[in-house]
Amino acid sequence: MSAHETKSSMDDDPTNSDSTEENPDDFPDGGWQAWSVVLGSWCGMVPSFGLLNSVGVLQAWLADNQLKDYSDSSIGWIFGVFNFFLYVTGIQIGPIFDAHGLKYILIPGCIGLVFALMMFSLCEEYYQVVLGFSLLGGATASMIITPSIACVTHWFFRRRGLALGLATTAGGFGGIIFPIIITNLLDSVGFPWAIRIVGFVSAVFCLACVLLLRTRLPPKKAGARVDLKALREIPFTTLSVAIILIDFALLVPLTYIPSYAIAHGMNSSLAYQLASILNGASILGRALPGYFADRYGRLNVMAATTLFCAIFTLGLWLPIQSNIPGIVAYTVLFGFWSGSAISLTPVCVAQVSRTEDYGKRYGTTYSLVSIGALVAVPIAGAILRAQNGNYQGVILFVGLAYLLAFVLFVLARGMCTGWRLKRAF
Repeated sequence: MSAHETKSSMDDDPTNSDSTEENPDDFPDGGWQAWSVVLGSWCGMVPSFGLLNSVGVLQAWLADNQLKDYSDSSIGWIFGVFNFFLYVTGIQIGPIFDAHGLKYILIPGCIGLVFALMMFSLCEEYYQVVLGFSLLGGATASMIITPSIACVTHWFFRRRGLALGLATTAGGFGGIIFPIIITNLLDSVGFPWAIRIVGFVSAVFCLACVLLLRTRLPPKKAGARVDLKALREIPFTTLSVAIILIDFALLVPLTYIPSYAIAHGMNSSLAYQLASILNGASILGRALPGYFADRYGRLNVMAATTLFCAIFTLGLWLPIQSNIPGIVAYTVLFGFWSGSAISLTPVCVAQVSRTEDYGKRYGTTYSLVSIGALVAVPIAGAILRAQNGNYQGVILFVGLAYLLAFVLFVLARGMCTGWRLKRAF
């Protein structure tokens, strides 16, 4: 059953007539304990989301080195499988978190992610990369991300967008430092040791996460299942499909911008840094929309940022070709406007969920997202191969996905709270 922040918004949506309204005054919305949880969440998402945001550098390196004999589509499956397990594991992690709390998820996840990086550093064959990085790395990253986000929703209500926006800047930070570590150490210590050093850095952040992250609400054992009934609610399902599309679209530029830049004449050292540039811009793109979302409405801001992603993808990336300043400009603009795909989508799910049900609803949505995440990069690779290395089809693919997601966010918002533009939701 969904619950909205105001009584009026609940009354406008007949699907929510029997929902239980939550009292915002029950949430601390600040204080040392609450903000320390945000810090713990941030520390957990540096290695987990940071690894996701570093796939562009990894894809470019693997394509030119260990896996140079494999097609773009085949290499794309490595990151598709990683993304799939990153999201689909949430279908189990969410209910376990709701029923049993943190300790059975977070500590094994932290240990497993560091171990996965160490195994990745030893990989030489395609199947080894899939097992060590894609499967183990994706699943254990999810075991960190899901409780890291869910814990913040225990402590914040009115300022939830800001709190999660600040926490998810961690992914941008990780996406800056990990590519820099890898590219700067390649010549001196080689790729295996560069990945191991990323693992050691990740271990430090994981330890801080374990020490700081805590829940506020007691476990709800009766809720330890996936909330498939939520899919009967048309607003929730529409919102979930919109989230599928923006994650689907986001992963393609994250993965292919460095390779695109190299193919269009940029030297490889600068092209590898584009991942850090994109993630640096996304830090502001995660924090600022969270602030405005609390003020003007979460779905309102999500729809706006999605539209800007479509505009810049179709209006700037599509025509720039080999214009190096244009490539950098698109990287910065896309990095900023796409940041809300990480920071605001969990808040949008929380917008139509009771706090005690959030874990399983988050898991339900992101188990669906995992399907798009699995196929997005391989599909882009197949399009690239079909067009003999021409990126125009890939760019159109991304831009149109963002446009459709924008339409669905608008529809979900309208079904939940009506069609008045000035209403914050």
